[in-house]
Amino acid sequence: MAIVTFSRQLASFGDEVSRIVAEKLGYDYVSRDDLERKIVELGFPFEKLHKYDEKTPGFFASLTKDRDEYLDYLQTAILETASKNNCVIVGRGSSVILSDLENHLSFRIIASENDRIRRAMDFLQADEKQAKKRLAAADKQKLGFYKSFFDVQIDDPSLHHAILNTTLLDFHSAADMICAAVNSVITAKKEASAKVRIEELLICQRIVNMLILEYGLNINFLRATARGGKVTLHGVADSSAIVERALMITQAELPEYKVESAVNVVQDFKAYQQ
Repeated sequence: MAIVTFSRQLASFGDEVSRIVAEKLGYDYVSRDDLERKIVELGFPFEKLHKYDEKTPGFFASLTKDRDEYLDYLQTAILETASKNNCVIVGRGSSVILSDLENHLSFRIIASENDRIRRAMDFLQADEKQAKKRLAAADKQKLGFYKSFFDVQIDDPSLHHAILNTTLLDFHSAADMICAAVNSVITAKKEASAKVRIEELLICQRIVNMLILEYGLNINFLRATARGGKVTLHGVADSSAIVERALMITQAELPEYKVESAVNVVQDFKAYQQ
């Protein structure tokens, strides 16, 4: 019936709340480890995950093709998971990637700084200074991840259907509020609309993966959008010939769609370290 995504501060008990929600709704629970395994199964090298996975890419890491490949695999993993419906997905930009779906609800779990410090001290068996340092680093990495890959501020309230504070709410109360929202907001009409939309998103992601990963076309920041029987390619290339080839491949793959380009052609454009 619905797709529920969570973002959470470290030591906010977001994982605990999201698990309870999945149990109460009878939905599949998709954890950090589950998504990590799926990204690797799809083809992204495990040894490169640490450079990108829910953290700010370093300067040189952000300028390599690995960055875009990681994003392609991540989006594929989340879209394929969401296409099965009735699931709870935690983190990894899922709230942004799925924001266009009418049967998607996004929640953010937070807690007061004092509670987070106390919880981190207990969990890490650390002193207050060490706990504060760990929390600050985690917050910085997550903010950087969402800014770098999705150009959003994850703590922006407008990104979420609701923000719940586990300093003020216990796990089950927070979970009950979320389940009530899911059951009252999601309708059969919204679910049907979302099914069509996620099929379009999967088609777009499949085309991007094909052009970049299979054909190796040098179109930087490539993405595709689909609406009303039309697929549009976006990105930056250094040759119009590459764009024409991308259009031909896409049209052959999707004969039922009208295919057009919004790719910018910039001579001698070099975005990546080789």
